[in-house]
Amino acid sequence: MSKTDIPDDWQALLEEYHRRIDTGRGMGGAEKLGKRQQRGRLNARQVIAGFVDSDSFMELGSLVGGMSYQGEPTVPCDAIVGGLASVDGRPIVVAVEDFTVLGGSIGHGANAKRVRFARLAAKEKIPYILFLDGAGYRASNSLERHPYAPSDLQELAILSGQVPTVAVVLGASAGHGALTGLMMDFLVMLEDAVMFAAGPPLVAASLGENLSKEELGGASMHAAHSGVCHNIVEDEQAAFELVRRYLSYLPDNAWQRTTALEDKHSNKRVLDEILGVVPRNGQAPYDMRQVIAMLVDQRQPWLEFQPLYGTAMLTGLARIGGYAVGLVANQPCVMAGSINTQGALKAIHFIDICNAYNLPVVFLADNPGILPGSQAERAGALRIAARMYAAQAKLRSPKIHVTLRKAFGFGSSIMGMNPFDQQTLTLAFPGITLGGIPAIGGGDAAKVDQDTQALLREAEASGSWSAGDTMAYDEIIDPREMRNAIIVGLKSSSRRPAPTGPAHNSGIRP
Repeated sequence: MSKTDIPDDWQALLEEYHRRIDTGRGMGGAEKLGKRQQRGRLNARQVIAGFVDSDSFMELGSLVGGMSYQGEPTVPCDAIVGGLASVDGRPIVVAVEDFTVLGGSIGHGANAKRVRFARLAAKEKIPYILFLDGAGYRASNSLERHPYAPSDLQELAILSGQVPTVAVVLGASAGHGALTGLMMDFLVMLEDAVMFAAGPPLVAASLGENLSKEELGGASMHAAHSGVCHNIVEDEQAAFELVRRYLSYLPDNAWQRTTALEDKHSNKRVLDEILGVVPRNGQAPYDMRQVIAMLVDQRQPWLEFQPLYGTAMLTGLARIGGYAVGLVANQPCVMAGSINTQGALKAIHFIDICNAYNLPVVFLADNPGILPGSQAERAGALRIAARMYAAQAKLRSPKIHVTLRKAFGFGSSIMGMNPFDQQTLTLAFPGITLGGIPAIGGGDAAKVDQDTQALLREAEASGSWSAGDTMAYDEIIDPREMRNAIIVGLKSSSRRPAPTGPAHNSGIRP
């Protein structure tokens, strides 16, 4: 039926419908959209168009905010645009705060949309991606009748661990909006974005601190110091690419596993270069990133998770032999790879993600144990290390451990070297050194005689032979065969039955 054939009784109704739809799609108006464009920033609808598959977006809640009950101005889409779409052919729920409409603030209608988006992701078991660029709850909400309704924070708490969730901070995110970002698995910030509980004016008024937005909640501060931000990107396009890569390693939900990708990149190969990267001297530093780069499939670099925080610990996503895996590794060129509060906190969150979405975890251990000293003790390093131990102990996904040179005391157990746990494989290089504490310094602390100290050093030096003799490790391997051995373990563990649902965390972590 052509437009000219529309019956008269439908004509007026459809014109009114499209007028209302067009008002919502007009966002904050030409002037505000123009200013945003001049600053080189995408608007909410451009963000969706740039991120999702072409022609895949179906908007939901287009008419929310379009009614005026007492002469008040309407609010296009109530400052948030969202709905169903797909990314790389996979269905998702996506939503973007619209800063051009009342600063992207959250009204009652926007809250209803946010609750619906989270519930829809849970119901259909598909990922939820939220782009943040708003001022939090709208101040005028207190002047209106409050509906009896849930908050999306409650829905996000329920959603956690069921489907992958990602938040991207595009500009400024404050108050409730910032809190929703913290409820997501993976939080990314543009390098000029800011995020805080309350902005500089409120902080100045209540605490007398005069800070810039960047000092208070800039991306670099959150990535390196607070740990709130997991990764920083340059611009929207870089954010789109990072989120797509992140999702590519994960299944749609906790009831599934990712599919192995078999091609030339997933073949076995000998790591001849590794002997030139990992020093034989257990006290000499080296960059574990070089080991990881040669270990993983070469189709693309591994995705490092939280690279600027807790830098003595490395975490990230990759494929080995075509299998998607999580990597947790000590970094010997930072504090000798010691386990401190920040590194353990990073690893705990990352392990929880892997556990939720059934990713095997490969632990690469090379550490002298928990970081000692008064500063570490006051920062709660012992308690947080115990929490990391609990996190890896409760992994239901496959676990593969490799000791490269050393792992002393609790440092080995934290990194998954527990023979009576549920590892698929525990491996070690020849010449590893093990023990409750390093023999150098440990003997002095225990005030043992010289003969006993010599025996301690001898036992430490023969760690790989005695560990292999007692089956503390499944196998002592040539370092050049590490990738091939890990692939065998991953292939074996891939035969496990599919999970029956999300992980149920029992017990209270230390």
